[in-house]
Amino acid sequence: MPEKSNNQPTPEVQPPSESGLRWLSAALLLVLFAGLASAIMSLPVGTSGLSGEVEAELANSGVSHAVTAVLLNFRGYDTLLEMAVLLVALIGVWSLAPATAAPLTAPGSVLERLVELYVPIMLLTAGYLLWNGAHAPGGAFQGGAVLAAAAVLMFLSGRSLPASLEAWPFRSTIALGLIVFSAVAALLAWRRGALLDYPPAAAGALILLIETTATVSIGSILAALFLGGRPGDGR
Repeated sequence: MPEKSNNQPTPEVQPPSESGLRWLSAALLLVLFAGLASAIMSLPVGTSGLSGEVEAELANSGVSHAVTAVLLNFRGYDTLLEMAVLLVALIGVWSLAPATAAPLTAPGSVLERLVELYVPIMLLTAGYLLWNGAHAPGGAFQGGAVLAAAAVLMFLSGRSLPASLEAWPFRSTIALGLIVFSAVAALLAWRRGALLDYPPAAAGALILLIETTATVSIGSILAALFLGGRPGDGR
């Protein structure tokens, strides 16, 4: 007599339905919203925060604008980490695929005229925002965003980087801001024993150096993210 097989067919595992995933996402978002709302509602009313402490040390910060003093001096390591996050995000995008040539139509006369008129103005605006950040709203992130917008406008008009600049020159520009920021932090930690503890006499010059290189790097990173892949491989 032939033996009966004990192998039973394995039941297929059904993936969760689309509606179930939607309900799960909605529940998670609701929990997140409740946590954020609870944190906001628990904040004290009418508190002045640390504005008094910031104003007291503003003269030693190297700048005269409180926001810049906090971002580049008192809590400079936060901005250093933000630069690192931007660079890691770009590395993640580049690891996915190369940038491919988008099927753009030929730019019309209006777009060409906009590029000719607005790109030089945007470059001047980025420089103004960088310089203005020492004593008024502005700074590296604002200036870098304007630089990136100018680059996107040029990409949309059919322009691209020369092939000789797509390799190490472009990558060096992208990493320049984080490299300079990290080098200044390491130097100050070695000489003064604390991370980003600027000497008052040199604080303004060091912050300007960091913000200048950060502006160029942020603009390059944002423009590279617009391409959607690593350059030099088909674009």
